[in-house]
Amino acid sequence: MSEHLRTALGLAASGVPALPLRAGKVPFGNCRRCADNACGGRPNMKTPGPCACPAPCHGWAAATTDPDVINSGIWRRAWLRASAVAYHPGGAGLTVVDLDNPDAITWAHENLPATQTVPTTRGEHWLYLGRMQSANAVRPGVDIKSTMAYARWRGFGTGTMAYLPNNVRALAMKEPATARPAPQVVTVPAPAGGGQCRHRTPAYLDRGISMAEQRITGATGGVHATVYRTFLAVLSAHGRCGCLTDAHISRLFTAAQAKGESARHCTDAWTNARTRLGL
Repeated sequence: MSEHLRTALGLAASGVPALPLRAGKVPFGNCRRCADNACGGRPNMKTPGPCACPAPCHGWAAATTDPDVINSGIWRRAWLRASAVAYHPGGAGLTVVDLDNPDAITWAHENLPATQTVPTTRGEHWLYLGRMQSANAVRPGVDIKSTMAYARWRGFGTGTMAYLPNNVRALAMKEPATARPAPQVVTVPAPAGGGQCRHRTPAYLDRGISMAEQRITGATGGVHATVYRTFLAVLSAHGRCGCLTDAHISRLFTAAQAKGESARHCTDAWTNARTRLGL
């Protein structure tokens, strides 16, 4: 029995859902049965609940406390290739505050109640009793891993686990719509030769913006990348002729934020797209 398999079985016996991680600390990819989510289960790991596939697919949703699954043939092969063991904190009723650098650790000592602490490669995991919504980059160097997320198992650490404090829950709260900064005004050069811009035709421009909104709204994974590529496509088509208005940009930002993007991420993606195109 491999060391990783033994660790996973020990976690499962303690009620902590475990799963294998391959090189790079990432979950195993979908098996042939689930390639491109053909199985219809847990697409992009966004649906709460365990994965029904017999293989360790679908990231956090594959984590299980069932020893028969963990020790099954197809999982055994995964454990032989695994580079680490992960667990689903939310499935164990836990929240991990992932502190990625010394500054983040200092902030935690100054603002959070002491709790069970586990050292990591670059920082520390602070474990609290209670589950909540997971969120990345809630502040510099700080991620929250609980429901619909996984964390690498690094041992039990030290200290006594405290109950999840409200100030940690508050970190994951999205900015209210009223706090969203106004969309960036786009000022671009007129078409070469001073000719009339074809994009001024309302139907042409509106169709392009509607297609962009649909692309963002229909994203089922990689939302960050989809938003950036969509912004890039819109600016490639309409960014040099001055036809984009605040209303058009606001529609794109609204669609992105409805998919969970923050106002800052929208602004950064828009700025990066403009920079790449030299606008």
